[in-house]
Amino acid sequence: MDTVKATTADADLLDLARAVADESRSYLTTVTEVAAGTTPEATLPLLLLAVSDVLAVGARLGATTDVVPAERFEPDRGPDPDVDPLRAALANVFEGIDEYAEVVDPLVTPELEQSSVSGDLVAIAQALAQGLRHYEAGSVTEALWWWQFSYLSDWGERASGLLRVIQTMLAHLRLDVDDDVAAEAEYDALQS
Repeated sequence: MDTVKATTADADLLDLARAVADESRSYLTTVTEVAAGTTPEATLPLLLLAVSDVLAVGARLGATTDVVPAERFEPDRGPDPDVDPLRAALANVFEGIDEYAEVVDPLVTPELEQSSVSGDLVAIAQALAQGLRHYEAGSVTEALWWWQFSYLSDWGERASGLLRVIQTMLAHLRLDVDDDVAAEAEYDALQS
């Protein structure tokens, strides 16, 4: 890795880092395209796949023994990118359905808090991009540490809740039909 002897464990971590980097790039591309609004009919399916894919690689991070960088402090990679334009564009895409209720901690309390699709998409993007900056600078261990830490502390939970919301939106879109349309479809099915 950064200057580590190649062992099976190191090879596994390098493989994991490549997988997370690839999924991070894919997620960032998808979220940017959705924010641009170029294919509104594909928004929910694209996000369903992107969030599912990033959660799958995140699960690998969660199942991996803690990654600990050699250095105690994160190298400064410069200022964080400005994500406010992305957040605003996504809020525009999800206008009217952006906010949803989320359980704060299902193990501790049934208390609810407000969350937003746009805010969660951007928070996940920020965390993935931060790790990607380290990865692309050659700091693989630092990237893995960041992705793992942020998955366990923030974006994994956000992505899990967000996935449920996106799936629910998609289900409503596909299954909620007018009663007259449903009755007509039932009649047609019985007649054939």
